[in-house]
Amino acid sequence: MALFDDEPRSAPKSHLIGQDLSLLSVEELRERIGQLQAEILRLETELKAKGATKAAAEALFKS
Repeated sequence: MALFDDEPRSAPKSHLIGQDLSLLSVEELRERIGQLQAEILRLETELKAKGATKAAAEALFKS
């Protein structure tokens, strides 16, 4: 916690869903958006991989 009001705040490195965004700067908000977009891409990639694995397993057992 900052001892004086003019000391820079250290923002949390990760985003929490529902977190109060009013204290974040424009740059911090942009950084969070970038982090969340990267996480969405990572989740979509994993989802596709799991779908491919499931489809391969279903094809194997249909024979």
